[in-house]
Amino acid sequence: MTQITEKTILDTLSQVTNPHTQRDFVSAKQIKNIRLSADGKNDVALDVVLNYPAKRQLGRIQAIVTEGLQSIPAIGQISVNVSSAVVAHAVQRGVKLIPGVKNIIAVASGKGGVGKSTTAVNLALALMLEGARVGILDADIYGPSLPQMLGVQGQQPEAVEGRGIMPLMAHGLQAMSIGLLIDPEQPMVWRGPMVTQALMQLLKETCWQDLDYLIVDMPPGTGDIQLTLAQQVPVTGAVIVTTPQDIALLDARKGLKMFEKVGVPILGVVENMSIHICSQCGHAEPVFGSGGGGRMATDYAIELLGALPLDIAIRTQTDAGTPTVVADPDGQVAEIYATIARRLAVKLAGQAQDQTSKFPDIVIRNT
Repeated sequence: MTQITEKTILDTLSQVTNPHTQRDFVSAKQIKNIRLSADGKNDVALDVVLNYPAKRQLGRIQAIVTEGLQSIPAIGQISVNVSSAVVAHAVQRGVKLIPGVKNIIAVASGKGGVGKSTTAVNLALALMLEGARVGILDADIYGPSLPQMLGVQGQQPEAVEGRGIMPLMAHGLQAMSIGLLIDPEQPMVWRGPMVTQALMQLLKETCWQDLDYLIVDMPPGTGDIQLTLAQQVPVTGAVIVTTPQDIALLDARKGLKMFEKVGVPILGVVENMSIHICSQCGHAEPVFGSGGGGRMATDYAIELLGALPLDIAIRTQTDAGTPTVVADPDGQVAEIYATIARRLAVKLAGQAQDQTSKFPDIVIRNT
C-alpha cells in the first residue's frame, strides 16, 4: 500500500474550494495540524481553522473537506475537525485598537429612514449566532433606538469603579447606548463637541469583554459625529445601508465617500426594503425602485452583500425588542441576514491583519 504524505493531502485540498470564500482551503491557509498514522493504514486527521465565524456551517465545511480527501486512493479513516478563530485586522494609520475589541464595523447610511439600525442589530445577532463574540454600540446620541430594539428599556448598565461601565447583555450581545444612561423622554439638547465627547466616552469607557466584532450603529448623515468616528475610532471596515430609491442612494454615496477619504475599507452595501410582498395576495412590488444597491456596488467596485425585503414582520419584531434573527431564527428573512453577516465576515477576514501588538515598545532612558 502506498504511504500517503502530507504533500498528498495539501495537493488534494488545494483543489477543494470553500463555498464561502471561493478560495481553496490550502491557499487560504485554513488547513492546520495534519496527522498521518504511522501504522501504514493511511488514516488522516487534520484541523480546518476558518478565519470567520461559521458555527452553523461547520458540518457543511467538514463534509466538503472529507469528500475531497476521500478522492485519495487507499486513504484510511478520515477525521476532520472544523473551528473558527477571528483575529484583529488593520485599521486607519495612527489609530490604536480599543482594549477588548478585535474589529469594529461601522454600519452607516447617508440619510435616516432606510432601516440602518434594524440592519445593524440583526447583523450583530447573526454574527453572534455563528459563534462570534459580538457587541453593539448605538452611536446616535440624539435619537438612540437600541434599548427598544433589544428590549432593554429601563435597564441601566453597572458602573465599576476604576474600570468604566459594563455593557448590558441583550440576546447574547454586549450592548451600550446613551439611551441606557438617560431618561428616554429627555431630549439631548447638546452641541456638536458635547455629543462627540459623549460618544467617545461610551466607546472607550465601556468594558467590552473580548469582542471579535463591535458593530457601531452610526447616526445618519456625514457630520461631526460621523467624521470623528471615521478619524479617531479604529474602524476595520464599513457597511453602507441604503434603499433602492435614488434619493437614498445619493446620500449613501456621500457616506461611502467619507469613509474612503479617511482610509476605512468599505466591506459592502446592503440594500434594504428592496421589494414588498403583499401578505394578503403575495404580489411582489419594488415600492422604492429596484437594483439601486447593485448599481452602487458596481459603480464603486464593492460587494452587494445582500438585499432585504420590505416586510412588516421585521418592523413588528424589532419594535417588540426581539429582532428577526432571534424572533424567527429559521425564517427566510433571518437566513438573509445570516448570509449577509457571513459575507461581511469573510470580506473582513480577507483584509490585512493588525500587527501593532507584535511591535516592541521603544523606551528611551538616560544612562
